[in-house]
Amino acid sequence: MLSRCPALPGEPETAPQGPRLAVLTNGDPGQQRAKLARFGLLDYFEAVLTPTELGVAKPVAYAAACRWMRTDPAQAVNVGDMLESDVNAAALAGLTGIWLDRGVDFITGGPSPVADEAVLRIERLTDLPGHLSRTRA
Repeated sequence: MLSRCPALPGEPETAPQGPRLAVLTNGDPGQQRAKLARFGLLDYFEAVLTPTELGVAKPVAYAAACRWMRTDPAQAVNVGDMLESDVNAAALAGLTGIWLDRGVDFITGGPSPVADEAVLRIERLTDLPGHLSRTRA
């Protein structure tokens, strides 16, 4: 999850500006932190959150993660490789969903599902910066 973070009411204007990163995962948070650390990425993320920690499952967990991060869902982007549970569910919670389409439907093992033409789609994470300008976040 990415969010743009304008200073919140009552916070000094020197609050960090720009994208803030969090991971929302159904996996074990310790295992996810270890993976991120192994690749040298852990320090880039403010939080590694799970539905268990948030007290709610996806899609409600997307809004709960935004509350935890103290950001408006309209200012947040969720990048995920599952069209329904990551992208469309995040959109239902008010976030912008971006689909990391790896060419495989992870549920059926077949080709990727067909997305609505309005869905923002990338094939590699390195494509993400070019798409962020097309979001509300």
